This record gives sequence, structure tokens and C-alpha cells, in this order.
Amino acid sequence: MPDAPSYHALAAMAVTIAMFVAFARGRLSVEIVSLLTIAVIAVGLYFFPLEDTKPTDGLALAFSGFGHYALITICALMIMGRGLVVTGALEPAARLLEGVFKINLQLGLLVSLLIAFFLSMAVNDTPVLVLLLPIFVALANRGGLAASKTLIPLNAAVLIGGMATTIGTSTNILVVSIAVDLGMPPMGVFHYTPIVLIAALVALPYLWLVMPRLLGDNRVETEDTVRRFEARLRIGADSVLAGQELAAILPKLPADLKFIGAPDGAIYEDQRLLVTGTHEALEDAMRTLKGEVAPGWVLDRIKRKSTEKRRDITVVEMTVTGDSRLISRTMSTSGIADLYGVAVLGIHRPERILGQQRDEFNPGGDLRIAEGDVLLVMGLLEDLHDFARNDSLLILDGARELPRRSKAVLAAAIMFGSVFTASIGLLPIAISALAGAILMFVTGCVKFDRVGRALSAKVIVLVAASIAIGRIILESGAAAWLGELMSMGLQHLPPAAVLAVIMLFVTLLTNFASNATAATVGTPIAFNIASQLGLPAEPLILAVLFGCNLCYATPIAYQTNMLIMAEGSYEFKDYIRTGVPLVVLMVTTLSILLVMTYGM
Repeated sequence: MPDAPSYHALAAMAVTIAMFVAFARGRLSVEIVSLLTIAVIAVGLYFFPLEDTKPTDGLALAFSGFGHYALITICALMIMGRGLVVTGALEPAARLLEGVFKINLQLGLLVSLLIAFFLSMAVNDTPVLVLLLPIFVALANRGGLAASKTLIPLNAAVLIGGMATTIGTSTNILVVSIAVDLGMPPMGVFHYTPIVLIAALVALPYLWLVMPRLLGDNRVETEDTVRRFEARLRIGADSVLAGQELAAILPKLPADLKFIGAPDGAIYEDQRLLVTGTHEALEDAMRTLKGEVAPGWVLDRIKRKSTEKRRDITVVEMTVTGDSRLISRTMSTSGIADLYGVAVLGIHRPERILGQQRDEFNPGGDLRIAEGDVLLVMGLLEDLHDFARNDSLLILDGARELPRRSKAVLAAAIMFGSVFTASIGLLPIAISALAGAILMFVTGCVKFDRVGRALSAKVIVLVAASIAIGRIILESGAAAWLGELMSMGLQHLPPAAVLAVIMLFVTLLTNFASNATAATVGTPIAFNIASQLGLPAEPLILAVLFGCNLCYATPIAYQTNMLIMAEGSYEFKDYIRTGVPLVVLMVTTLSILLVMTYGM
């Protein structure tokens, strides 16, 4: 039997278990549990410092996560992801995948999982997820599967793909390097890829068909609460509708867009068609049909003013109050564009007055504005406030800034440069991501005063707490003691069980400490166990490598788990519910494949 664990090791294990239980129960928020964990470690190590350390060293350990490169990396990646979203750089990719999702939602998810898997085999898994994350958030907003149903399966596919090659993750490189230092021959990039490919085939049905069903829908809006706006769509000279019949173009349009009183024959240039749809549907229609729902001169004026003042164009919804001068006026007689330099894109008429008849239209066909109508208005923020204040309108929640599409190519180039330099090993991911985030600020792709929208306080404190837990587990001797205890109990087990236990032990470490801790502790233990039991070392080392990558069961297990937490509105229990079955499935499959491959 190994020596009894130290009091610090026992305390470290107790704090880790308490944190896990608190997360799993969900009675306290993630932020509170994370901060309490850091506080307990800080206070405990101050009054009961580790051997040969000072009380202030314990404080440095507890709070080291807030300055750790992993946290800086995650924040930088969030900022770059924000840059891709606000510039619309990923809209072409989102529309391409949206076309697949329109054919069939399940087919779209399957294609997405395969793309994520194969990309992460060649590129470090973190940049792959950073590239895909905003695309799938955009897809959810465009009517695809909810982000909460796709991001955890997508993350799992990325992690499995990253496990398939020695360059897929930095953890793989660490395990292989430690093994070479211990005397094993080096492994090639695709040395064990066939094993992971077979395991991935076994896991794919679970990721594709089961995981999304275990996750809720984080979309708060329902079909009944989404406002539909009525607008006049003017057909431009280069529109795909010009000279065509409407029926031939309908399949290419958003499902939310409806035409009222559409003509039977061919559509001519400058014709105005009455349409209704959501804000997103109107934007899609303008882009697809190259039409306008507001006078072209005011749209050009807004864009020019935005460029000159370096301000974002914003779209807001405004309710017409009883004191507004706009009541009973139409868009053409209101003078809104001339007075304020803003454009009204559409009008939503609430249900309480939907019963009013079409005689409210003037001969030109324009709808007269009534009290309670909701206007969809575009312009610079100061002009929108000026319009609302002077014409007695109430600005509703949910203002949305339009993508700065003029910087889309620049944002995509910055992201590609960061991903490429990290994937080929030219720069560490921390440095390339930080450089990319700084470039996003310098070039104006992300406004510095809006950086708070890109960052999640919940993720930040969770990362800091997980780093502190990882360090105390390692430095207190808890990880080493658990390894010694495990090796004592493996002497009488068959090889397949030995592999499974080693993999489970490393999986436990990686889900509650860190990948680096699991690799650093697990690799020498596996090598020693192989010597003691007379087993080949390579399959046991691979069991450690695989276990380090089975980090699906908790959000603190890996940085990509934390990256998706805010966007998917996930709770700790979502990772447990979906991740634990996947861990069991992968451990079982990989252990059997290792035994069969190495003839153990």
C-alpha cells in the first residue's frame, strides 16, 4: 500500500469533490461556486501553506488562474470570434451550411460533425472550434438547430478528431514527448489514427442522434413572439426577380418571407412588392433579390455617415405612442428620412388592431401609421434617439448593430492568420490568439468599448477556478498518491481492464484538473505499470493519451468546453448528462481496440 496522503492532498481532493457536487446540483451559480473555490484555496493555503512554501505563495497559487495564459487565450479567442460575427465574415459559410440544413436538419448536423472531426485532425482543435462556433450561432439565428443542441456535439467531434493525430492537440504532443524521454520510440503523426477512426465511427451515432436530444433549446423566442414587419420591396435593375416570375424565385427565398398581392406575370424593374417577414427575413430578401425596402438615397446617406463618423449602423424597433405626430401619416408623407437621416424598413401591426381593414391604405398602397405600431428603423444611434425623442416613439429592447461588412475580409484574414500560425507550430496558440485580438482592435473589426459583449464573466471565473484546482491537485501530491494507489490494484487484472482503468484514471484527472496535469502525472505512471506487469508500454501510453482527450464530462476539462458554455447557455449538468455516456462509450471502445491492435 502507498503511504497515507498528506493533509493537503486530502483537502485538495475534498475541495475538488465539493466543487463538482456544487456545480452538479446547480443551486448556486457557476460564478459563485468558482469564486468560493478560489477563496477556499486562498484562505486554506494562507493559514496552512504547502510544505516549503510561504503563506503568500498560496495566495499566488489560488489567484494564478486570472493571469494564466490559458485564460488570456480563451478571452482572445472570444474577441476574435466576436470580430467574425460583427463584420459578417462568416455569413457565406453560414449560408452554405444553411443550405444543407434546409435539405434536412439531421443531414446538416452530420455534415457539420464530419467537417469538425476531419479539420481538427490537421489543425489544433481550439482554432477549429473558434472558427466553427460563430458559424453555428449564426445558423441558429437563421432558423437552423438551436446552438444549445449543436455546440456540445460539435465540440465532442472536434476533440475526437484532435485525438486522432499527434499534432491534433498540444496534449498529444506532451504525452508523446514525455514517453520519448522515458525511452519509447517516437510516434509518427498518423501512428494510431486507425484506432481513433474506428472509435469515432462507434461514437458518431451518439453524437449525431442522441446528444442533441439530451440538450434543451436555448432559444427564448417562439414563433408567436417574433414580430413580422410589412415592407415595400423595390426591385432593382440587377435583381434576380427583374423579368422573372415570382413563382420561379420563391424556393430561393427565406421561408419567413411572404408576398401579399404578388403579380401573376413577370416582374419589372422598379416594381414595388408588398412583403411581410421577420427582420432577418427582410435582410435576406434584400441581399438575395438585390432589392431595397427603403429609399436608396437615405440608405447611401446612412452608410456614408457611418464611414465618416466611424460609428456602427444600428437597427432598432420603436413603438408609436399616442402623442406621436406620425399617427395617420404614411412613410411618404412622414418626412422621417429627410428630418432625421434614418430609414424605416418595415412596420409591424400588433394583433389588437389586425382586424382593421385594408381601406387604411392610401391609393398608393402605403399603410398609415397607427398608435401601437412597431417601426423597424435603421440609422446611427444618435439619429435614432433624436427621431424617437422628437416624434414621441418608445425604443424597445433588442437593438442590433448591422455587420460591418467592409471589414469582413480583414477580420477573416486576421482569424486565418492566427489559426494558421498556431496550426503549423510557428507560434503558440496563446500568442497567435492574443496577436489576432489586438489586430481586431487596431483595425476596428471589434470596438474596444464593446469588448464586454465578447467576454463571459462566467467563463472567466470558471477558467480561473479550474486552473487553481489543477495546481493544488498536482502540488499537494493528490494526483501522485492516486496514481500509486491505482498501480497497486492493477496487478491481478487482465490487460483490457488495466488499459480501461488507466484511461479512466487519466480521464478523471483531465476532467477535474487539466490535460497537462493528466499527461504529466499519467504518462510516467503508465510506463512504470507496463514495466511492473510485463506489458508493452505503447498501448498503455496510448491509453493515457486517449484519456487526456476524453474531456467531455465537465466544462472545466478543456478550454473549448468553456468557449461554448456561454453561447450554448449550458449548465454544468448538461456536460455531465451528455459527456459521461460518451466517456464510457469511448473508454470501452478504445480499450478493446488497443487490446486487439497490440495482441494483449
